[in-house]
Amino acid sequence: MHKRVFLNAMALAIAALSSTAVLADGNTFKIGLILPMTGQQASTGRQIEAAARLYMAQNGDMVAGKKIELIVKDDTTVPDVTKRLAQELVVNDKVNVLAGFGITPSALATAPIATQSKTPQVVMAAATSSITEASPYIVRTSFTLPQASVSLADWAPKNGIKKVVTLVSDYGPGIDAEKFFKERLIFNGGQVIESLRVPLRGPDFAPFLQKVRDLKPDALFVFVPSGAGAAVMKQFLERGMDKAGIKLIGTGDITDDDQLNDMGDGALGVVTGASIEKSIAPLRSFVAEPMRFGRMFLAGDAAHIVPPTGAKGLNLAATDVKYLASSIIEFYAEQSEAGINHYSDRCLRRIWKGERFSWWFTSLMHRFPNDGAIGQKLQEAELEYLVGSSAASTVMAENYVGLPL
Repeated sequence: MHKRVFLNAMALAIAALSSTAVLADGNTFKIGLILPMTGQQASTGRQIEAAARLYMAQNGDMVAGKKIELIVKDDTTVPDVTKRLAQELVVNDKVNVLAGFGITPSALATAPIATQSKTPQVVMAAATSSITEASPYIVRTSFTLPQASVSLADWAPKNGIKKVVTLVSDYGPGIDAEKFFKERLIFNGGQVIESLRVPLRGPDFAPFLQKVRDLKPDALFVFVPSGAGAAVMKQFLERGMDKAGIKLIGTGDITDDDQLNDMGDGALGVVTGASIEKSIAPLRSFVAEPMRFGRMFLAGDAAHIVPPTGAKGLNLAATDVKYLASSIIEFYAEQSEAGINHYSDRCLRRIWKGERFSWWFTSLMHRFPNDGAIGQKLQEAELEYLVGSSAASTVMAENYVGLPL
């Protein structure tokens, strides 16, 4: 899954949650990290734990004056074990956050506990799109299978692939991958001639791959959990499917980082649809003044861009449209130009308040290369003040929810 991309996401999650969760007794902020450390998905667990510990080694284990404590538990990729461990972490260890979750069933098994205890649950690997609907306390820091699958379904027809067989593990993410790949491929003029599902536990890929070889598609689309990709690759090559002209495509799990080096030259030519770029988008602000040029009226992103931290982009765009709609109605219904003449000024007063809040919130939650030690200390002081002051919390709530129209 290329899970090393989770490093920055986890850092953000830790910082964000520390400002909202009820802090543990004393000066410790506890994170219960439930991961598959043994079994088929062990590579997922190892990479996420390593990322968390690397972040702490590079940036320290203190946030807003509180010491971060990681409590790592191995759920062996068994949902019942995940649920039991989550219960123990909440009740006995009194963790502030539950995090990790290598597979979807484990994340879903924990959701009721997060809801009942009002404990934030940070999903770092499980990729079924519906997971975040299971509890209002769930946040995802990784990606979903539809995101990876759709990109391949766009790529395939452009590269001569028209007929495809899908082969997925028979559980949430696999069904997601199959559904969204198939729908997009058909939309792009392709055809899925067979959809095969293999058991999640102890899968034997041999009979399925033989059936694929007999069908002679242009490509085989595969999703299997991390750890199973090597077995698929090995049996795919043993049956000479690559030499038979069948292209192997799939999500990033079939060429997982931990196993790729052991796959040898057989991995050459495999096309996966994981993240195609791993970089940090620049945070920038832009405002067009005025927002009217003759008979052209600007609204939304055409008029202003804000950093995403404060979630103000859509809020401001909706306000622009509301103001513009009422002005146009007034112009045609009452033959009055008052509304359209004041549209720009009216919007800009609200926009600059949104820009101010978004940049303040961004400066609080993100570290910038030139900030240095002083910048970090100022962030920590600001965060501590925000958590401890009802006046500061009220101001933030007012701006975050949205200023009155």
